[in-house]
Amino acid sequence: MKFDLIKTDLFSKARAGIIETDHGRIETPIFMPVASKGYVKSVSIHELHKLSKIILGNTYHLHLQPGIEVIHQAGGIHSFMNWKKSILTDSGGYQIFSMRKLNKISEDGVLFQSIINGSYHFFSPEISMNIQRFIGGDIIMAFDDCPPFPCSYQEAKKSIKKTHRWLKKCYSFLQKKPEKYNYKQSFFPIIQGSIYPDLRIYSAEKILLLEVEGYAIGGLSLGENKETTYKITDLLTDILPKKKPRYLMGVGNPVDILEGISLGIDMFDCVIPTRNGRHGMLFTWKGTMNIKNKKWKTDFSCLDEFGNSYVDRSYTKAYVRHLFLSRDNSAKEITSIHNLSFYSNLIKQARIHILQNNFLPWKKSLIPLLKERL
Repeated sequence: MKFDLIKTDLFSKARAGIIETDHGRIETPIFMPVASKGYVKSVSIHELHKLSKIILGNTYHLHLQPGIEVIHQAGGIHSFMNWKKSILTDSGGYQIFSMRKLNKISEDGVLFQSIINGSYHFFSPEISMNIQRFIGGDIIMAFDDCPPFPCSYQEAKKSIKKTHRWLKKCYSFLQKKPEKYNYKQSFFPIIQGSIYPDLRIYSAEKILLLEVEGYAIGGLSLGENKETTYKITDLLTDILPKKKPRYLMGVGNPVDILEGISLGIDMFDCVIPTRNGRHGMLFTWKGTMNIKNKKWKTDFSCLDEFGNSYVDRSYTKAYVRHLFLSRDNSAKEITSIHNLSFYSNLIKQARIHILQNNFLPWKKSLIPLLKERL
């Protein structure tokens, strides 16, 4: 993987760059739609190709179904999905630890039950890396220990020490076991440490000892206040190398993305655009709206006059509301595509303003609009 830093905004830490993998060129900042199970809910691969240059898959979900044997026989996740562009795979750590009360965590890994049929599975750092080799993502993530929020200082400290021990195992495994397919996989470790600045610094410094292609910040947006999220992000982007991409994991409403960009983050992912879309919540350039509200019953204007997706101009608010009330599946498809298109356009506009050195005033003028409830 290659990363070129093209421009840094004069008045913030916002950056414009280019990531190149063997599956294509990605302009940053970038938002990655979440395709945990090998698909983005309610969005076809055909439509997804129009919306992003990179998507996110998940080791935990793909391991459980369809399984790495099926994916390997298909020739890897790209062939299995018929996805021609780049893929990042998360390690499964967050999914496992979000259900930590049901799992048995040891120094070697985690024993957990399948959410599909109740069968038992064990993930260690080596197993997670091996599964990701078979899945075949262009960027693969370290298997980490994601502490819950809130947690005590001592709990967070114990957690990051486990994350660092597991990171060494991940790294060692990848050095010994080459890729399964004829393209390169790049490796990102994950900085942990909860809301404690000194632990975050300690975690970052440990991770910087390894030669890797990029870095991720995990364990944020779990319930802490926004100011803490921004403070930790700001702290870490001052430490992380400027010439490698920074990925803020799971942070995802439009305002948080803009704030993350201003703090020097290059990559984002979140289920918010598609999950909210499936429930009728739409992001627009004038604010958010619940398309199921009665106020849209006879509103025959388009979904978003400033949107750039075909669904924005093709469907009226009244009609999409009617589809939701009728429980037609096309309602979820239309709103999911709309929200992903909005995110894509938001990120592209941010990049343009970074290149023009006016990102900060643009962000400040836009955020009050994005917070409006229509």
